[in-house]
Amino acid sequence: MAEPETFVGRDLRGARFAECDLSDVVMRGVEIAGMDIDAPWLSEGAGLRVNGVDVTAFVEQELDRRFPGRGERRAESPADLRVAWTSVERAWDAAIARAAALPAGSVETRIDGEWSFSETLRHLVHATDIWLGKGVLGWVEADFHPLGLKYGNRNSESRPYDAVLAARADRVAMVRDFLATVTDDLLAEERRNPHNPADTETVRSCLHVILEESWEHLRFASRDLDAIESSIV
Repeated sequence: MAEPETFVGRDLRGARFAECDLSDVVMRGVEIAGMDIDAPWLSEGAGLRVNGVDVTAFVEQELDRRFPGRGERRAESPADLRVAWTSVERAWDAAIARAAALPAGSVETRIDGEWSFSETLRHLVHATDIWLGKGVLGWVEADFHPLGLKYGNRNSESRPYDAVLAARADRVAMVRDFLATVTDDLLAEERRNPHNPADTETVRSCLHVILEESWEHLRFASRDLDAIESSIV
């Protein structure tokens, strides 16, 4: 591993770091007015300290307040998981309705190089195929939906939005149907991690990933819808 780089007296105003590992970065005596940090896995790490205060719990509580139902994403029992999925399903239905009210083409708009609304839905199709299809049900990649979008793919061609909505609706129903009959015993069963087969996951933890992906990408999509709406004159 390379030695950590040290920046002293550098002007980094306006710099943008995308998909970078900034774990354990230390900043002292810095100007951070206007800094915007987006760390989807903040609660899983060692925390984020600002002026000596760990702000992780506050950030998580505030996100749960802004997105009702998000706090249920690590539900344990079959009944609670069904409630959790219903919550995120309804939240996404509202976001899709909100996007439909925007000018034509808005669902293909990329903000700051991030995925468009349509691409985000396609990624959630892929996430379901990976974690429920492959991870839990033993699918092979030939079973994956062709419209699914892998993490890190920033050069995807647009696809008909009606087809994207249909693919997303199909995968939402697939999770709903699975949860309708899932049992505690099945939730506790172990599966191979779909990305790292040498590691194991429980069926429950695979479902938690799907819920986590759903809420985090809803947050991204809502942020970008805000930006699109604010640009409409």
